[in-house]
Amino acid sequence: MGDLVIGARSGAPEPDGEPVGNQEGLPAGDGEELRDTEDGAEATGDSAETSRKAPKQRSFWKELPILIGIALILALVIKTFFVQAFSIPSGSMENTLQVGDRVLVDKLTPWFGSEPERGEVVVFKDPGGWLNDEPTQRSDNSFVRGVQDVFSFIGLMPSSDEKDLIKRVIAVGGDTVECQGSGPVKVNGVALDEPYIFPGNTPCGEKPFGPVNVPKGTIWVMGDHRGNSLDSRYHMDQPGGGTVPVGNVVGRAFVVAWPIGDWATLPVPDTFDQKGLAAGPLAPAMAGTALAVPAVWWVRRRRR
Repeated sequence: MGDLVIGARSGAPEPDGEPVGNQEGLPAGDGEELRDTEDGAEATGDSAETSRKAPKQRSFWKELPILIGIALILALVIKTFFVQAFSIPSGSMENTLQVGDRVLVDKLTPWFGSEPERGEVVVFKDPGGWLNDEPTQRSDNSFVRGVQDVFSFIGLMPSSDEKDLIKRVIAVGGDTVECQGSGPVKVNGVALDEPYIFPGNTPCGEKPFGPVNVPKGTIWVMGDHRGNSLDSRYHMDQPGGGTVPVGNVVGRAFVVAWPIGDWATLPVPDTFDQKGLAAGPLAPAMAGTALAVPAVWWVRRRRR
């Protein structure tokens, strides 16, 4: 019993301790709960104020026109400077390209001064008179024509009335090209092995030619279907002698993108990597350089 009396608390502050409860006589627990409630009210007020200040997120339907606009601008930039789709309207490049194929054309490298090389398949603007008799392919439906015009403008669809052609580069400026009898085609005296020619065709087709000196800044082009291609051979009586100015070249076709069944890359055939195919004007310069290097080295050794 004595232990219980000694251990009793009278409510007075304990020695060397903090007062129990608060100064208003409330129990410690009540005070703690009151402070918590006030803090919670303040926190609730802060979150409400934050939610009022937070910007409202736009709905998907309001953002959709902006996204479409950005996509169209990007497509237009890509078409203008990078890649453009073209449709194959005729069989002049069979069997490499089929009628209706869609090819992608690299338009970027010409911006950096790159010029067409032998063996490349290129798209180029009509140099004048090549497509005079070719009718344009336009739909009879005005709505379809309008959609096609818009999509072709931004590069998502080939234009139906564009005056562009697609052929293979056989010779470049400074080359001499010819094809006598049934062939083969020769560039700077080197015979080309052309496995891409349409089966049953001869390299010259029905139009032997040459020798032709290809002027600087131009290219000589031929279709792979030699019997069905009105290419450089058939325009030798026009200005330029059948050659195409490099400035008319839109770009190099590098892949058949559509239809999926015709998908293929368009690499440069190995025959154009033959030694001795380099243009005549470059050969003397290269030979001179090759002779000059050992001559200079010999002279310097003699002077030591």
